[in-house]
Amino acid sequence: MIKISEFAEKTTPYSVGEQPREKLIKLNTNENPYPPARECAQAVARFDMTRLKLYPDLSLAELKKAVAEKERVKEENVFVGNGSDEVLAFAVRAFFDPESAAVVFPKITYSFYPVYCNLFDVNYMCVENERDFSVDAEKLTGGQGVIIANPNAPTSLSLPLEKIARLAEINDGKPVIVDEAYIDFATKTSSAVSLLNRYENLAVIKTFSKSYSLAGIRCGYMIAGKRLVKAMETVRDCFNSYPVDSLCQKICLAAIKAEKYHAECTEKVINTREKVIRELRKRGKTVLDSDTNFLFVKGGESDYLKLKEKGILVRWFDSDGVREYTRVTVGSDEEMDAYLAAL
Repeated sequence: MIKISEFAEKTTPYSVGEQPREKLIKLNTNENPYPPARECAQAVARFDMTRLKLYPDLSLAELKKAVAEKERVKEENVFVGNGSDEVLAFAVRAFFDPESAAVVFPKITYSFYPVYCNLFDVNYMCVENERDFSVDAEKLTGGQGVIIANPNAPTSLSLPLEKIARLAEINDGKPVIVDEAYIDFATKTSSAVSLLNRYENLAVIKTFSKSYSLAGIRCGYMIAGKRLVKAMETVRDCFNSYPVDSLCQKICLAAIKAEKYHAECTEKVINTREKVIRELRKRGKTVLDSDTNFLFVKGGESDYLKLKEKGILVRWFDSDGVREYTRVTVGSDEEMDAYLAAL
């Protein structure tokens, strides 16, 4: 038998949502029900394919400028990577030391965080969520840094901005990574980017996958101080100096400039979300308040299996604390009508 590493032999990797081959209404991976802006297709049509013989622009000058303008920061505060998952992975290696104090994050949160810590031999400590699945920011301390998803997944809940500020204060001098994959769908909180001038230990990560409808192109970014961005660039250049391909840069640039369309699609998702929450509660279903493009609905494996039989795929986690719930992506009005009818 060929020898492989002990890590590859024993580690449990991140488990992605099902990618069905049969035709189902797919409400299990938090994809946007609406297509990317038409400007993205136009960017592809205009793209000079002869450029693909060359490596992509490492500086990502155009895209970083557009992101900086959107976030109202300087270009030196922007790091762009191949999806927010890669940015998160680089951040764990860039900000935290192996075999040192633990990195702290909630127990019920994005399950990639412990996977990245295991990958880089970084110790971690999970803090129990409150009984209502919320997170007590005051408890996320005592380690070498913090990772928090705000809004959180899979619970769909968010912390107000003042709680994120408090988190930065009680972890002064230690990196606090705020994963904001779903922030554009939030109505009860706002982005921690506005806090960066006050707290140099904050690093905010965002993605083009969700609200920009670009999950298939793989691009995400971090907004942080120069020291943290420099650390990210160092780790990137130890792995792959050209992670964001040339076509991806052009597509994401087009998406970020189509702000009116982005806002319209986001608003449609929010309106559908609130309508479905009201209907579920009217029927006696337990569903958490949502600041995301998905719902956390009590029903568990039973709902998951019965819905799948009826051609609707939602996400069920066979994990402590969340087994009684399903996570349901907010689809189009037609898709959500089908979900409600199937229930």
